[in-house]
Amino acid sequence: MATNVLLPQWGMNMEDGTLVKWLVKEGDEVEKGQPLVEVETAKINSDLESPVEGIVSHLMSDEGAIVKVGALVAVIGEPGENPPRPELIPTRARRSTRTQPEQATRVKSNRRTQITPIARKLARENNIDTDSLLGTGPQGRITEDDVRKAMTDSDGSRSANSAQQVVPRARQLARDNDVDLDSVTGTGPNGRVVVADVEREIRSAASSIDHGDTVSESSKLSGLRKIISDRMTSSVQTMAQVTLTTEIDATNLIATKESLVSPWRPHKIRPMEQDIVVSAVGDALTQHERLNSHMQGDTVKLFREVNIGVAMAVPDGLVVPVVHMADKTSLLDIARRLRELAVKARNNSLNIRDVSGAGFTITSLANYDIDVFTPIVDPPQVAIMGTGRISKKPVIVEDKIIPRHTMHISVTFDHRALDGVPVAEFIRTVKSNLESEQWLSRRSEG
Repeated sequence: MATNVLLPQWGMNMEDGTLVKWLVKEGDEVEKGQPLVEVETAKINSDLESPVEGIVSHLMSDEGAIVKVGALVAVIGEPGENPPRPELIPTRARRSTRTQPEQATRVKSNRRTQITPIARKLARENNIDTDSLLGTGPQGRITEDDVRKAMTDSDGSRSANSAQQVVPRARQLARDNDVDLDSVTGTGPNGRVVVADVEREIRSAASSIDHGDTVSESSKLSGLRKIISDRMTSSVQTMAQVTLTTEIDATNLIATKESLVSPWRPHKIRPMEQDIVVSAVGDALTQHERLNSHMQGDTVKLFREVNIGVAMAVPDGLVVPVVHMADKTSLLDIARRLRELAVKARNNSLNIRDVSGAGFTITSLANYDIDVFTPIVDPPQVAIMGTGRISKKPVIVEDKIIPRHTMHISVTFDHRALDGVPVAEFIRTVKSNLESEQWLSRRSEG
């Protein structure tokens, strides 16, 4: 029996992937676990492997195609089996020039043209000869996209006689505000202009009037930046987020870091504060399990393993690779893992495991002279911790003013899943770990 190979979701932010290069061709024999195609997503590059042993019967998309999570990518048949080619799941071409899918068939003029009702109405309104169209739908059926493609001139712009689909309320709003609907990009079903599209155009026009020629440039969010925008917008709109902040005496932390320079030199690793912070949070999460969880719907799912995501800056955004089993990993090995992940992030070579499985995230602006900030939870996680810079200032200790190193940590949490008291207790444990000579000594020796 043939096996359908679907594009899996690697990481909770993944929505689609680009098929960069096929590593097999139709008719090849493959083993279970053998790479079939190189896939590039906004955060990682990885190989999609065959789930079974068999023969490659069908490759469903060309190289360069962008396919959605769950889309059919390939069909693996058993030896001697010849399964029929399934209907192609639509993909977006990565390049601006789009080619017709393999199974697009020209509609024969000696039979009735198979066409969807919407496509037929659109073709009639725009004097499109449907007999001359290539149908990309099931069994060559002409779809609305096929008609709209015929309405597009060679430069890719809309023909003058094209009829735009606009919901009535959006059309009225455009009329009341002198908005040219031809300049509005529709985001509704099949590109239909909805009220939100017109409102966006009104805001854009108002912004242009306010700023005039003072705007130096503008750019539309895309790629990783667009994904981050969507995720953060969803986060603040769907969660009841609260942030708690405390100050930590980091003097012992700094002393411990400096004491590790010599013993770590043979390993060619220079200790950093972040190594110790990840370790302190890992140990704290074993005592405060509800912060190491995901919320899905009305269900909070606690994790057995303590896997911590560590946000790292890359061009135009952030990636969050993961330190797995942070509570059971030595401080030196945590440092090794962080350096390895940082190199992979810079080289855009993070794999699936590198970015999967985090139940809690740490982000930092310590290198940018920021003392306190409010991190935003990355759903479905329920909490995130931000760390500020370490600075030296006068502190009162036993009624004496002495210089000490201090830093702030801030934990933002989803109040639907957690209350303030358990989060405050978690923060107190992290603070205790980072200030305690005993904990720091034990962790640096382990």
